[in-house]
Amino acid sequence: MASQFDDTDFIDREFQQSQQTALTGSLKEMRESTPAQPTSALPTRQELEAKVGDTHLRLLQLKRQQEELEQQRVALEETRRRRKEFHDGKSEMVQHLTRGIALLEEAELSVRRDATQMGKALVDFREALEKISAFSEESWTAENVEVELTRALTAIENARMEWNAARIKWSFLNGKEMSTAAGDQRAKGQSSNLVSMAGLSFGQLCRLGFALTWPLVLIGLLTVGVLAWRIF
Repeated sequence: MASQFDDTDFIDREFQQSQQTALTGSLKEMRESTPAQPTSALPTRQELEAKVGDTHLRLLQLKRQQEELEQQRVALEETRRRRKEFHDGKSEMVQHLTRGIALLEEAELSVRRDATQMGKALVDFREALEKISAFSEESWTAENVEVELTRALTAIENARMEWNAARIKWSFLNGKEMSTAAGDQRAKGQSSNLVSMAGLSFGQLCRLGFALTWPLVLIGLLTVGVLAWRIF
């Protein structure tokens, strides 16, 4: 039995026509909305001058911005250098001052101890001097001469013991040893300088050594130069 329907009977002609109409309208709207491409033309003299002026102005602005950034960089570098100097100096001085305080406290304690002992010795010297000076042979009699002599000799012996003990503690009491005492002070000063140098860093010691030896190096270079000039 032959088919009673054709393939075209299943196609909606009106739907196809409406879809084609909508597609045509969309393409037309797209053409109308797309701006026309301008034709390329040579710029005028005024336009070229305007572009050159704009370019020059932009270059000036960029150069000004570069200068400002360079100034900021230099300021930041200076701030960083000063902060590093601050931290290094703070660390160095805290170390030196802490050590100096400890040394000075020890020296002050020793000086106070010596001052206390000197004050006590001074009082003892004055008392001994008054006792010895109070003895007078004119007031002695035949009955008490032995007793007074014993008292006087005892006072003198006690004074001599105090004097010898003080001489051992403080050498400046011996007139002939004043130079020795001064030498001791110089030795203490040199020892303090050596101790202070021991606390320096390697770089500081190198700078100190260069400061002490550069005249000799300069003289040696001048001597070599003169000899070379005479030879050649």
